[in-house]
Amino acid sequence: MHLNLSTIPSKEIIPGLHGKLVHAENMSLVFWEVEESAEVPEHAHMNEQIMHVIEGTFEFTLDGDTKVYYPGDFVVIAPHKKHSGRALTPCKLMDVFSPAREEYK
Repeated sequence: MHLNLSTIPSKEIIPGLHGKLVHAENMSLVFWEVEESAEVPEHAHMNEQIMHVIEGTFEFTLDGDTKVYYPGDFVVIAPHKKHSGRALTPCKLMDVFSPAREEYK
């Protein structure tokens, strides 16, 4: 499979979070464009997740611990850990999920 990010359609998964999704058999990759002040409500899932901040400032809470993340920062989120977030500025984020996020397909 060969894809180019510019040709992948964007889906608004949560209000203010626009994702371009790529799925393989055992993982999903999402490139997010996040509007300022958009919020990801607290949730947990069975997928292991790695979040990478590409641009902007993103406030992220993992298991009750809130921190602010900047370009170049990564957060590793273990399965079933509660987490939430809020864009303090417009952001570009990248998430990797394993196994694939079936509900995003």
